[in-house]
Amino acid sequence: MPVHKISYGGWPNCYLLTNGELEAIATTDVGPRIIRLGFRGEENIFREFHDQLGKTGGDEWRIYGGHRLWHAPEHPVRTYFPDNGPVKVEELEGGIKLTQEVEATTGIQKEMELYMDSGENRIKVVHRIWNKNLWAIELAPWAISVMAQGGMAIVPQEPFAPHPQALLPARPMALWPYTDMSDPRWRWGAKYVTLKQDPNAKTSQKAGFGNTMGWVAYYRNGFLFVKRFEYKEGSSYPDFGSTVELFTNSEILEVETLGPLSEIKPGGFVEHVEYWSLYKDVELEDTDESIEGNLALLPY
Repeated sequence: MPVHKISYGGWPNCYLLTNGELEAIATTDVGPRIIRLGFRGEENIFREFHDQLGKTGGDEWRIYGGHRLWHAPEHPVRTYFPDNGPVKVEELEGGIKLTQEVEATTGIQKEMELYMDSGENRIKVVHRIWNKNLWAIELAPWAISVMAQGGMAIVPQEPFAPHPQALLPARPMALWPYTDMSDPRWRWGAKYVTLKQDPNAKTSQKAGFGNTMGWVAYYRNGFLFVKRFEYKEGSSYPDFGSTVELFTNSEILEVETLGPLSEIKPGGFVEHVEYWSLYKDVELEDTDESIEGNLALLPY
């Protein structure tokens, strides 16, 4: 699998993974961060903050854009440790590994591994959080993709079962104090929940889902991005049992997956794996019928 060192967005030390059609670009001047995902010569499905590209250093947390690794539950100090410093890169068979310096205030070290499929437009992303403290910590790995403006996120509902056959709930849902279920960006369908990104929006929206189906998607301009993950039955997930979370404001829409809450002993680590697929020339409307019909046509 070709891996090329390139300059991108003002950062001189980036790495390009490509199978000739799909490409992903990771920065090493800051991070770990995957700043671009798209087909060669076509648009980035991830959002880029152009006023922040190329910047390094400083104590201020920057969103930059792209895909990042956080740890949940969210905390204004612990979670927002700035990833403004360089990361170590190691070339692997079929991919690369990015390793952050240990966070000075948390004792946490983040790693990402990227593996590009040579035959299909798929990427495996391994998220790893190490505990470098002298004591155990509890957290959940949190994989966040910052998507380009103007698209629509898709979360599957659990399979339908009629009453009185179904007497127990199918999954939890978490709402934040600022969540407005009547906001027109939401559509609460029978088979899918969708959330649109609106650059003219005045408020933020967020919801979490105990998604056991193992996937979440984002659609924009004919491109469909699908993230798949493993739901671990019987595990405890953060934010009232959320495995998937969606957040949007006027700037972004974040498509997020979470691993289980885990106690990480000193020197130990926890992993969370996503499998990314990107499709193009998809004609999708915001209806259950259109979403279901398009998903049925996907090769995997």
